[in-house]
Amino acid sequence: MAGFDGKVALVTGGNSGIGRATALAFARQGARVVIAARRTEPGEEVAHAIHQAGGEAVFVRADVARAEDVEALVRRTVEVYGPLDCALNNAAIEGEPRTLADYSEEEYDELMGVDLKGVWLCMKHQIRQMLAQSPSGGTIVNTSSVNGLGGVAHGSLYAAAKAGVLALTKSAAQELGGQGIRVNALVAGGFRTPMLQRVFARHGGPDPEAQAAVEGQLSQLIPLGRIGNPEEAADAVLWLCSDASSYMTGNSLILDGGLTAYYR
Repeated sequence: MAGFDGKVALVTGGNSGIGRATALAFARQGARVVIAARRTEPGEEVAHAIHQAGGEAVFVRADVARAEDVEALVRRTVEVYGPLDCALNNAAIEGEPRTLADYSEEEYDELMGVDLKGVWLCMKHQIRQMLAQSPSGGTIVNTSSVNGLGGVAHGSLYAAAKAGVLALTKSAAQELGGQGIRVNALVAGGFRTPMLQRVFARHGGPDPEAQAAVEGQLSQLIPLGRIGNPEEAADAVLWLCSDASSYMTGNSLILDGGLTAYYR
């Protein structure tokens, strides 16, 4: 995929899973990449991998739930590389599985702070930068989830946050369509990430065979018969950020191997 040579891409949650795969993919296509996450060591490892492959990248530690961190992250991006062209807002936590009434207020605040407020804060400062720079404009992709398409037993907070991400995406797309900024969402199904592996461990326990059985049960629900690879999600993100999708904004791109095809 062409079109990213010299462009600047910011990836939150870029130290793991879909974010990591997307940061590496942007770099392979010539973009200069800013990787943001709370955990420093794995974030710096991704930046190092990009450098080793001949690309340009920098890691910036940031908690997307903190306004001052996000503002500093966007400012640092521009200081290091210049105008911001592309952003993937991917940082998220899944929370513990509980019934809705059993979540504590602290758990609600933490999960919504990262998964929904964090996306809003990132968009807020990315949009301000994209409007202020010359030439103005850019592309933003927000990572949602098939869980945000409907309710999820024992995962109501995560589902609510991911549904909120879709609403933020569609609202921003309507506001910014005439100002050169496109905003879309990646609605991710099951991808082979540390987050999904933690889900398998919760349901299967410490036994690897039991975890594999849980994975097998999920795979059987997917028409393509397998869990997705993070690189496949990264390819979708890059397409959404490229000129190849120049007429697409406000879209919820469902990438789930057909998991939700029956219900939508």
